[in-house]
Amino acid sequence: MLSMIYKMGMSAERSWKRLRGFRQLAQVIEGVQFKDGKQVINENSREAA
Repeated sequence: MLSMIYKMGMSAERSWKRLRGFRQLAQVIEGVQFKDGKQVINENSREAA
């Protein structure tokens, strides 16, 4: 039974996809906005700086 579960797990692992963009996760938590995978720079924030 254990070997069957192991084989099923190995088979399922082939179809798993890696998470892309995990490096931006901290920025997402901070509230930085992204569009199509690229950081959105707000025009108003540039004028204030």
